[in-house]
Amino acid sequence: MLWRMNHNDRLQQKWDARYSAVEGLPLPLEVLADNAHLLPQRGDALDLACGLGGSALFLAARGLRTQAWDLSAVAVAALRQRSGDLPLVARVRDVVADPPAPASFDVICVGHFLDRDLCPHIAAALRPGGLLFYQTFSRERVDDSGPGSDGFRLARNELLSLFAGLVVRVYRDEGAVGDPGSGFRNRAQLVAERPAGQA
Repeated sequence: MLWRMNHNDRLQQKWDARYSAVEGLPLPLEVLADNAHLLPQRGDALDLACGLGGSALFLAARGLRTQAWDLSAVAVAALRQRSGDLPLVARVRDVVADPPAPASFDVICVGHFLDRDLCPHIAAALRPGGLLFYQTFSRERVDDSGPGSDGFRLARNELLSLFAGLVVRVYRDEGAVGDPGSGFRNRAQLVAERPAGQA
């Protein structure tokens, strides 16, 4: 338990420092912005491991009651300042130690964060008919952007197996095929739906 506290303290310090250095407005993930037409008109949304909250702001601006969770107090404070009157609640939360409750969200967005043990909890946290928007780094890439460790990168088609119980609505993982200077590279995207009849 003490190791976990020390590990979390180091992680929080790392991300606090990184977010303190960021300037400009955060943008929503491409998987969310490019597929916004799939979003419900109302409901509860979660931006999990939200960072500075570009996706949370996007979801809340569309009228979804949005929660945004991150380990970084700096990121959460910055998001609270930007959220104004939007239906958005941002809070510091260790999403690995305290995952979302089952059947609690209509939309979950995850970007540039990968903890494979958390994936079943994320899928279970969707209500029937709920949508997952997921985007993170892949091992097949055209440059060295993103994490250095393959443990934090997706294997080929791994998102499909991590969320095998969901219905795939959008999937994109271009690898290094064709012209490496064009397209959506170094990352994979998934939009998937929890089947409406699934308990």
